[in-house]
Amino acid sequence: MAQTSFQVEQAESGKRLDVLLAARELGLSRSQAERLARQGRVLVAGRPAAPGRRVAAGELVEVSLATEAEVEPRPEIMPLDILFEDEDIIVLNKPRGMVVHPSPTPSAGRFSRTSGTLVHALLGHTTRLAAGAGPYRPGIVHRLDRGTSGLLVVAKTDSAYQELARQIKRREAERRYLALVWGNLREDHLVIDLPVARRRREPMEMTAVSRLARGEASRQWQGKLRAAHTAVAVLQRLGEITLVEAKLGTGRTHQIRVHLAHVGHPVVGDPVYGLRQARRRRALLGTGTEALVRRLEGQALHAHVLRFRHPTTGQRVTFSAAMPPDMARLVSHLGTGADTPAQG
Repeated sequence: MAQTSFQVEQAESGKRLDVLLAARELGLSRSQAERLARQGRVLVAGRPAAPGRRVAAGELVEVSLATEAEVEPRPEIMPLDILFEDEDIIVLNKPRGMVVHPSPTPSAGRFSRTSGTLVHALLGHTTRLAAGAGPYRPGIVHRLDRGTSGLLVVAKTDSAYQELARQIKRREAERRYLALVWGNLREDHLVIDLPVARRRREPMEMTAVSRLARGEASRQWQGKLRAAHTAVAVLQRLGEITLVEAKLGTGRTHQIRVHLAHVGHPVVGDPVYGLRQARRRRALLGTGTEALVRRLEGQALHAHVLRFRHPTTGQRVTFSAAMPPDMARLVSHLGTGADTPAQG
């Protein structure tokens, strides 16, 4: 178990413990800090502390972080929605709520999930996975956020991994997403070409950086700006919510969510980005629509088309997956136009 410790500074006195940990350069979001504290892995003045504990200047804070040796993925028997499998690849439909693989955060040595990931399920399904992706993500060519559902291709051999990774890097593979977003987009087609970077105060979150912001002396991001390109097409206008298709030109962390929030149309159900716009739009919903939004099991973002060349045969293959039932129910309801206006 890796550990880190620090003393509370005078300017930090009175802060909640979880807020303090998230503000420190530990690579922890506030929710992750809260989880560590509830697991008894955060000590203040030598004693386990609750996430809401107010710290005092001079107190010693000790945080226990998982090491790489503790999170080597082991096989777990879990259901997988496999659309296609042969000796080289697996194409599957990932459910919302499933993390793709244990992953280090910007704080070296700490991993976000040590069981229940897609990798654990894949190891329970087959012993044949590409090692080239790394010891904690065997076979994983590309990822989806935990709250995003949809199509992934997994490599079973290193040669398949290298070829698929090459196609993605050179934008030869095609990845399209369905998203329900807040508001009515003015254009039928929109290209968002803005670099993204990690937020300075929340290193597990991303931000899109405009040219104006890039010239500011006080930056709100840290690390390297990474080019990001998203093409958005309106599929159906549904009042306060719009169904769009987003095509990835690049594959940055949280790219679609960050880009859509930046242009004022965050993904419905997104727990992180564009919350202010979402609250304003949600207040205008009718009671029936608002109830269906509450029932969404995550952000309304689904990878529905995946197209690439088979790494061995060279044949162009296309896979598709219908949107999750909760998204489909919301679209169907909005399409009827029957709803009761929200009161108050």
